[in-house]
Amino acid sequence: MLGRQLRRLRNNPGLVVLTQTMPVTMLLFFGYVFGSALAMPGEEYRAFLVPGLLVATAANGIMTGMFQAAADTHRGVTDRFRTLPMSRAAVPLGQAGADLVVTAAGTVPFLLVGLAVGWRVEGSAAAAVGAFGLLLLFRFATTWIGIFLGLLTRNEEAAGQLGGATFLLPLLSNAYIPTEGLPGWLRTIAEWNPISAVTTALRDLFGNAPVPQGAAWPVAHPVAGSLVWCAVLLGVFGPAAVHRYAHGER
Repeated sequence: MLGRQLRRLRNNPGLVVLTQTMPVTMLLFFGYVFGSALAMPGEEYRAFLVPGLLVATAANGIMTGMFQAAADTHRGVTDRFRTLPMSRAAVPLGQAGADLVVTAAGTVPFLLVGLAVGWRVEGSAAAAVGAFGLLLLFRFATTWIGIFLGLLTRNEEAAGQLGGATFLLPLLSNAYIPTEGLPGWLRTIAEWNPISAVTTALRDLFGNAPVPQGAAWPVAHPVAGSLVWCAVLLGVFGPAAVHRYAHGER
C-alpha cells in the first residue's frame, strides 16, 4: 500500500511540485514582506519564521490526507480494497507512511532555502535531529486526522472545501508571529494550538528562539507538550480512521 501511494504521487508530479514549492514561496514572501513590518530585523525574523513554516507545512497533512482518502472512497477504490485479504490498517497506514516519506524528502530543499536567507541551526546536532523527528511525528499525526476526515466526507469536492479551512490553523498559533502581544483570550487559544507547541519546540531545539515566559503549559514545556499532543492525536484519529475504513458507512 505504501508503494501504491508513492507511485500515485510519481504519476502526479504537478501536485508534488506544488506542495514542495509553496512553503519556499511563503518563506520568501513572509520573510521579506511581513518581516519588514515587524519589530524583529529581517534576518532575525526569517530565522524565527523557518520553524513555524516547517510546522505549518506539517499541519497540511490534514488536507493531503483528507483529499487522498476521499478520492479513493469516492471512486470506489476503498470498497475494492476491503474485499482483499489484508489487514484493515494496511491501506490508511500505507497512505500515512508514503506521505511521511515525501514530507521528509521535501523538507530538505526548504531547509536549504532557509539557510540561504539567514536561518541557522544554533543548537547541537542531536537536538536538531530530535527537532526533525518531532516534526515528522507531528506530520504523521496530522495525516491520520486527514485520513479519518476523508473517509468521513467520502467526497473529493467536500474534502477540498474543508481542507481549505486548515490554512486558518497556523494563523491561530505562533508559527508566524509571537503570541506575547495578542489579547489574553486569543493568546490562550493560540498557545493551546498544537502547532504552537511543536513550533516552540523546534525553535528551542534549533536554538532559534527561547521558550516564552508565562505561556500556557504546552508552549512553556514545548517538547513534552508536543509529544502529548501527538500521542493524543494518534490515539484518537488512528483507531478512528482504521475503524472507519474497515466498516465503511456503517
